[in-house]
Amino acid sequence: MSRVPTVPSVTPCWCPAASRPSGTRGQAGSPPASMPSSLGGLQRCFWAVLLLLALAVLLLAGVMHVDVRLLMPQLGDQVDRPPVTNVMFLKTHKTASSTVLNILFRFAETHNLSAALPAGGRFHLGYPWLFLARYVEGAEQGGPGRRFNIMCNHLRFNPPEVQKVMPNDTFYFSILRNPVFQLESSFVYYKSHVPAFRNVTSLDAFLASPWTYYNQSLGLSNAYARNSMWFDLGFDNDAPPEEDYVRARLLDVEKRFQLLLIAEHFDESMVLLRRLLRWRLDDVVAFRLNSRSRHSVTSLSPAGQERAKHWCALDWRLYQHFNRTFWARLRAELSPRRLRSEVARLRERRRELAALCLQDSEPKNKSQITDFRLRPYQSGRADILGYNLKPGLDNQTLQTCQRMVMPELQYMAHLYTLQFPDKPPKNIAFLEA
Repeated sequence: MSRVPTVPSVTPCWCPAASRPSGTRGQAGSPPASMPSSLGGLQRCFWAVLLLLALAVLLLAGVMHVDVRLLMPQLGDQVDRPPVTNVMFLKTHKTASSTVLNILFRFAETHNLSAALPAGGRFHLGYPWLFLARYVEGAEQGGPGRRFNIMCNHLRFNPPEVQKVMPNDTFYFSILRNPVFQLESSFVYYKSHVPAFRNVTSLDAFLASPWTYYNQSLGLSNAYARNSMWFDLGFDNDAPPEEDYVRARLLDVEKRFQLLLIAEHFDESMVLLRRLLRWRLDDVVAFRLNSRSRHSVTSLSPAGQERAKHWCALDWRLYQHFNRTFWARLRAELSPRRLRSEVARLRERRRELAALCLQDSEPKNKSQITDFRLRPYQSGRADILGYNLKPGLDNQTLQTCQRMVMPELQYMAHLYTLQFPDKPPKNIAFLEA
């Protein structure tokens, strides 16, 4: 049994002005000029009491083995600094990035920030071609110096052009996923879109003989089929995975991005992102969007998983490297106890909002979603899920809940109309079918 440490004795401070009965004077002949010394005594008393309180907290933490930041969270949350409002998110494919996009769109709308949205009737920023500033609606209006607060639609990263539309103090981040599972998701989602996937029955069959189906000369049209995350970062997805080349590109990513999130650890990622951006808890709480039903998810054989790592060797190296740096960053920012506490807070708040907003906490397939405006886009063999909201919500709650479940294309079209009311609205064809 551990001994309780003895609290060191401290001589009580004497507060001259406070110790005298009201209406009495000091020693005979004391001039009014003695008042500042009394005030100084009060100040010394105040700081002594504050020091005692801080010492008590530290001793309590030591006795109970408690992280002091759990007792005084303001010590680690940088509450004295304003939130970051200039953010560029490189939205990689099939990596839980649609959920992150929803978080950023909500933050932009609730804080009346501008978003760099695709020009005209487009729904992406030039993908799969390298990004150009002219792909952003309004980028050339008001002169070449126009900047936006939030950028998060799909694009292929091209730093000089991105910097033309984003402020100098922009926070750059992205998200990665284990390429084995990312490739499986891409295969299902883009089955009818990607030439390499069209004429093969399964991903295992494709990986058993990828060059039978993958035509390197088709270039951009096959970008989803190999090293997709590497390609999104602006690099050559067909480059040989030579050590010097890979290390140089990883260094490029480290220089350009302040943070790379990990999809398999989404909640921990949100805790770290919130801390670095100095956002409120509700700013990063989200429901899972653009997810697939279980029956449209397939499992690769162990041999297929190893082949996927080899086929997407550049993505595999990318993921391994930034998975390590992600956890190193977390350990540097938060103690294990504090991290568990923050993750628990995030999950509890998500449960509270789900109970408030959702008719059923489980996501629904397209045919089960009663509000057609909240039906997500369907692609390939994927069965993309969405949500039904509770009936009878008051207007303010309804608005909050609608934002949280609004699919990507609908939300982008909504923000476009808000920012550019004089432009023709985006036409979401599948909602009219």
